[in-house]
Amino acid sequence: MKLAIVGVTGLVGREIREVLNEFNFAIDEFIPVASARSVGQKLEFRDKEYTIVSMDDAIAMAPDIAIFSAGGSTSKEHAPRFAEVGTVVIDNSSAWRMDPNVPLVVPEINATQLTGKDKIIANPNCSTIQMVVALAPLHEKYEIKRLVISTYQSFTGTGAKAVLQYESERDGTLNKEERAYPHPIFANCLPHCDIFLDNGYTKEEMKLVHETRKILGDDTMKITATAVRVPVFGGHSESINVELGNSFDIGDVTTLLSNTDGLTVQDDPANNVYPMPLQAHKSNEVFVGRIRKDDSTENALNLWVVADNLRKGAATNAVQIAEYVKENILVIAD
Repeated sequence: MKLAIVGVTGLVGREIREVLNEFNFAIDEFIPVASARSVGQKLEFRDKEYTIVSMDDAIAMAPDIAIFSAGGSTSKEHAPRFAEVGTVVIDNSSAWRMDPNVPLVVPEINATQLTGKDKIIANPNCSTIQMVVALAPLHEKYEIKRLVISTYQSFTGTGAKAVLQYESERDGTLNKEERAYPHPIFANCLPHCDIFLDNGYTKEEMKLVHETRKILGDDTMKITATAVRVPVFGGHSESINVELGNSFDIGDVTTLLSNTDGLTVQDDPANNVYPMPLQAHKSNEVFVGRIRKDDSTENALNLWVVADNLRKGAATNAVQIAEYVKENILVIAD
């Protein structure tokens, strides 16, 4: 098993390495890949020192799997080159998500759709991943008609520059060049995730619309979203109003969610038990709580969903896809 990580030095790249260790993912040859300025630098992984290599050198090694976390333009340019030498690419960027020929995968939901022909596999957006883990069983049993989503997303989802801005604002040392956002993020909330589009929504908000429909296989689902960046380090939180096509019992819903792979129910508000990003930090699970009927309309309920955006929202989901590919798709020579 030859595994490459493209973007190995970034926030998600570091998390991928941690998750690989936690999952005891078997690797015979590890190939760390990063931008030109990092090529030649040393990196430690599993008590062994590696030299970071260039994209061309990594392609020449023909890895079995390459996990990309290096941005959309890098993925668009280089993922097909890896695919041409037989590598299965698992891409964390938005570059391939809505390509009709590229599967958009959350393993608990649709990994079984993968075949040996899929050489590029898209990892969904972080906020989409955690949400659909909770929504998929509801859609299968009750049929979701409409979603109203409000997200509270960690600044870590923007990357290292946002972390620097937050820490510099907190410490009172911010330079204008360090800004990832047009306004302060420390002690503030920004209703502005990604760029604004012509329809008044942000790109992040529309990802929740389009990716959810693709993963759940329902283009008729009505979805609207507001995405907010918050000064939280540990993960993303989401308030989701779900309108179902069929009647339900709230106890049955809780039981259904409790029996869903990858999902942990924390729902005892009388004892102050509910999901929080501080608690979800460094966890590979998705957490759901505040499960309650919406009495303002028929067949609707509210959920509060939390997950570590760098884990299940990126690194963990990618490693889970890699595990499925390794065990069910690839034929590795002894």
